[in-house]
Amino acid sequence: MLKKVSRNDERMRRHVRVRTKISGTPECPRLNVFRSNSNIHAQIIDDVNGVTLASASSVELKLENGGNVEAAKTVGTEIAKRAIEKNITGVVFDRGGYVYTGRVKALAEAARVAGLKF
Repeated sequence: MLKKVSRNDERMRRHVRVRTKISGTPECPRLNVFRSNSNIHAQIIDDVNGVTLASASSVELKLENGGNVEAAKTVGTEIAKRAIEKNITGVVFDRGGYVYTGRVKALAEAARVAGLKF
């Protein structure tokens, strides 16, 4: 009998595989995305020094419905604004093993429109 692997375990395998190739530097940090059913989070991380340079989430912004595309756009705009305040213009996008569609895509495109380059 086959054992079904959970979707989150598959996502974590994809995330680890991508993270072997992507790393954030002080000059070009990593924009990491995490989404749950009810919220979405974004962090800009310098992997060399192991520090988070900027972060934004639908929880922190107190959005009424943090699990939809509009909330992802708001978080993307906010993370870009906070990054530009700290003189960060170029980042490497890390989708966290999620498929690049829906909320993840909306966050990325909103960050690009707000001024981040990736």
